[in-house]
Amino acid sequence: MNKPRFPSLYIPHGAGPCFFMDWTKGDADTWNKTENWLKDVHKILPKKPNAIVIFSAHWEADIIQINSNSNPELIFDYYGFPPHTYQLTYPAPGSPTLAHKIQTLFTAANIKSELDPEHGFDHGTFVPLKVMFPDADIPVVQVSLHSSLDPAFHQRMGAALKTLRDDNVLILGSGISFHNMQILMQCSDPDGHSKQFDNWLTNTCTAAPSGRKERLIYWSQAPSAKICHPREEHLIPLMVAEGAAGNDIGSNVFTDCVMGVNVSGYQFG
Repeated sequence: MNKPRFPSLYIPHGAGPCFFMDWTKGDADTWNKTENWLKDVHKILPKKPNAIVIFSAHWEADIIQINSNSNPELIFDYYGFPPHTYQLTYPAPGSPTLAHKIQTLFTAANIKSELDPEHGFDHGTFVPLKVMFPDADIPVVQVSLHSSLDPAFHQRMGAALKTLRDDNVLILGSGISFHNMQILMQCSDPDGHSKQFDNWLTNTCTAAPSGRKERLIYWSQAPSAKICHPREEHLIPLMVAEGAAGNDIGSNVFTDCVMGVNVSGYQFG
């Protein structure tokens, strides 16, 4: 009997340290549904991961960077939040061995990359992982996005790493499926842009793999796409997760209305 293959996932990582805020009464439950879903992600996995490879919206480079730090520190790359949110900890180990393996797989796929032994975990990594795996006992390797933000290139990146899923490695794309800050700050989307794009995204991610891949490459032509993502860095981690899926079917595993907009998460495999 073949051992179960790990899925790849595209997760919403919230807004800054939102899951660890002391919210005022009116805002207290804003991120509760997202937090509770992240807490339960382990239930959809075959077993506890041997390692996690994560692509955060908050690290871009002209040459793909692979965090090979054995003990990464946290990068508090959010601003204007309460002092206690800058005291968060997440002492998960890195894995130089896995970092080297990732580089080898990229090289075989003609994707240029470099090991970065100094980089830490940005908030697109440590904030959701602190909710998902609070014991911080699973090795984590963060990999950058390419500064081109080219969808097809990031699908290739994911495809290069899909065999890691057979080694009990969880591949995560960490972003959010709606990222227009002006609309988010208004907590209102009266024209329904997020719903239009969310419907298209779910129909696309759950389509047959051949059509799914092609449609995601041209995501910017979707209804309200460029309104929902004026800059697409928070969507591009989805392309990596989709690329790692191979021909596995995608599913919408999370949807919520947060700050007046629709937000979704996706599983492949």
